[in-house]
Amino acid sequence: MKHQFAFLLVLAAFLFACQARENQSEKTTVPENSALSQDFFDPEKEGYALCWEDQFNGSALDTAKWRIRGTGPRRIGYNDPSMVSVSDGCLNLMYDIKKDSIMGSAVGTFETFNTTYGYFECRARLQKGMGPWAAFWMQSPLIAQGEDPATFGAEIDIFEYFKELGEDHMTHCVHWAYGPNQKSVGRLDSDYSGLSEGFHTFGLEWTPEKYTFFINGLKFHEIDEGISHIDQYMILSMEIPSTLEGIKNACAPDTFMVDYVKVYQKQ
Repeated sequence: MKHQFAFLLVLAAFLFACQARENQSEKTTVPENSALSQDFFDPEKEGYALCWEDQFNGSALDTAKWRIRGTGPRRIGYNDPSMVSVSDGCLNLMYDIKKDSIMGSAVGTFETFNTTYGYFECRARLQKGMGPWAAFWMQSPLIAQGEDPATFGAEIDIFEYFKELGEDHMTHCVHWAYGPNQKSVGRLDSDYSGLSEGFHTFGLEWTPEKYTFFINGLKFHEIDEGISHIDQYMILSMEIPSTLEGIKNACAPDTFMVDYVKVYQKQ
């Protein structure tokens, strides 16, 4: 009986050690990345509550939340409503070439939802090709009317994915004062292995003091320049380059696929 009890103790210790190693493995399997911290950001644990979302569960764009943005000429192409669809729980923003027309796509919340501060996140699968690029960004309706971002707002590029910079590379930026004196924080670069495959989350925490940029819950950049203090709206877009050279390695058709968009604000 004593031997049996001792065996059970050893077995329990072995199983405990295995579980501990498994848990440790789970904690250290974050892909290679250039994040400032390997701690995961959870908006709800930081005092945020979900206030707006779209899970794209229908068969068409929910016009109570989004509108087609910028139909018409866009750089060397054209933003076309036919390039926007909703299916299988995702928003599909396409790029394609048809009948010598280069077509991109965009949707935004200018007419439906504007807000100041919060945590903004989308889960998405990025485009496959080079040239055209996926973007999730915010813009102020007053950005061209003055140079003080606190008063007139900013363009906040939560992410732009230029695949020619590297399949695991992503950029972020903030611009303000549209016009001859436009200002920018400059390109912010992030690396995350596996970025070109599958779905990932991309987030922005915007507070009165700073902007913080996240990929898959990890903090990559934190800046305190160009802070907007006014309502802004969200944009999702499949952007078209400015030159024909820019599409020589492009895939057509190509799709930026968005699983959800969520907005959190402090309770």
